[in-house]
Amino acid sequence: MKFSLSFLLCITASILYAQTNRYEISFDNAVHHEAVVKGTFIELKADTVAFRMSRTSPGRYALHEFAKNVYNFKATDSKGKALEVLRPDPYSWQVIGHDGTIAISYTLFANRGGGTYSQVDETHAHLNIPATFMYGPDLSDRKIEVDFKLREDLNWKIATQLPLVSGTTYSAPNLYYFMDSPTEISDHAVREFEVDHNGKQQNIRFVLHHNGTDEELDAYFEQVKKVVLAEKEVYGELPDFDYGTYTFLACYVPNASGDGMEHRNSTVLTSTRSLSGGGMEGNIGTVSHEFFHAWNVERIRPKSLEPFDFEEANMSGALWFAEGFTSYYTNLILCRAGIISPEKYVEGISGTFNYVWNSPARQFFNPIEMSYQAPFVDAATSVDPVNRENTFISYYSYGSVLGLALDLSLREEKLNLDDFMKLVWKQYGKTEKPYTLENLRQSLAEYAGSDFAETYFDKYIYRSEMPDYASLLGSVGVTLQQDSERPYFGAAVSLNGDGHGEIRSNPKIGTPAYEAGLDKGDIITDINGSGFPDGQQFSAYIEKLKVGDTLKITFERFGTEKRCTVVLGANPDYRLSLMEKEGGKPSKKQMRQRKEWLKTETR
Repeated sequence: MKFSLSFLLCITASILYAQTNRYEISFDNAVHHEAVVKGTFIELKADTVAFRMSRTSPGRYALHEFAKNVYNFKATDSKGKALEVLRPDPYSWQVIGHDGTIAISYTLFANRGGGTYSQVDETHAHLNIPATFMYGPDLSDRKIEVDFKLREDLNWKIATQLPLVSGTTYSAPNLYYFMDSPTEISDHAVREFEVDHNGKQQNIRFVLHHNGTDEELDAYFEQVKKVVLAEKEVYGELPDFDYGTYTFLACYVPNASGDGMEHRNSTVLTSTRSLSGGGMEGNIGTVSHEFFHAWNVERIRPKSLEPFDFEEANMSGALWFAEGFTSYYTNLILCRAGIISPEKYVEGISGTFNYVWNSPARQFFNPIEMSYQAPFVDAATSVDPVNRENTFISYYSYGSVLGLALDLSLREEKLNLDDFMKLVWKQYGKTEKPYTLENLRQSLAEYAGSDFAETYFDKYIYRSEMPDYASLLGSVGVTLQQDSERPYFGAAVSLNGDGHGEIRSNPKIGTPAYEAGLDKGDIITDINGSGFPDGQQFSAYIEKLKVGDTLKITFERFGTEKRCTVVLGANPDYRLSLMEKEGGKPSKKQMRQRKEWLKTETR
């Protein structure tokens, strides 16, 4: 017997519909940060069905143990009969004795409004899906529908990358897409614009929950549009967003926490800063960073992160590229879009450059191994002290300065990083073929030659050498200068409330404080017989001294008085500046290369 294609599709659709996992979530007790979640799962075959909370979240690499905020769990069958529940581990609930249907319910406590957790209060329901909804690991291929029960008394509306079914019900084709779909429910405002993408229009939607004015939002949205178009220019096209829309979910409210988190067709942007009083400038960098991830991370994706594991930490050696190169473009895009000046962009590199250049951690780990540290540092928490000042460089920062070096090195070969990113996009992003580090090296060899790629990867990726930044920056008329006459102590010291100075961080290896034997937690009581300098910052006190000055220090450690001698060294920090600001005169070639790099007019 033969069936028509349309008939088979209808049969398939009806089967999928019958096997849809359905949720609803309500917020009657939002004032106390509670949500009630209910789920119904039908046509179950196994005698025992496991439900669990995720331990991590897309875009994060560490464990976050979302189960800790779940309580009042109940499970019944289709007739409302209570079912037996076992707890085999801290993350799972095993339900036994069902009749083919299981209905679960539980209460969720949620009070952190960022990219990782959820927050429920009377201003909004800010939902990161893995932090909110239980799932059945064996039911992950099923379609999902979720009904968000709105607080109409609070004028709440729904914003999400999930497609609308009807009313307040939204759907996802499977668990993975559902978990990757943050949702903002609030009295928010929306701005939208269309962008041409290979002859068709894609919608860019900016959702903002804030306490500001429509005029502030309108002005900010103009900056958002500039960022979107400048980043499109890097790759030559937008990604093919599912359902034709990309959604920014922004919460700029006092009860949020500062964060940004990328997702396939949306991103979470949270900040305590309002758009007034400098908030526009302070927040737009996160817009730039997260939207760049729509290409680099979401589609140009490390093979080591595929498939994403909701039950274990996710580790990748490619974060120096995935996060770091994205960080390099973050402020570069703002400069290209005219949101910040070339001078501000260049000078803003200084902090990141010094952090990486002066870190002793490069003697222990290369960028790949720094990336492996993500499960320990990516918003992970622990109670035991660590020595990150000496052993860790953020892969965001490390990758950012390596991206700068690669871009300027390529430009000396009449190439550029934009076109390399286009090639990687074509090979691995547009095709959504996950890449390995060897794939990146091969792509660079294809673009710039095997010798260039071998040198870059061997020296700076597989080892921890640093490029010749003075020469590279000089090629675009930027100076790299060090003030060797500024004195340097080598540890952060602040008043402890008793008129003494407490060392607040581990001294860096090789610094004067480190060599003198001082350590974090030491209390400085006297310097050269004059007590701890009262009424001023310790850094300001040091600035008045000279390189080579000797400080005879008395300090307390574990209640015992000790003494040491610190000889002040030269401050190792550099500053980046436009050459003309330092009294130099860039050549026509330098100015031309700067203009090509920043894609902005130069005088």
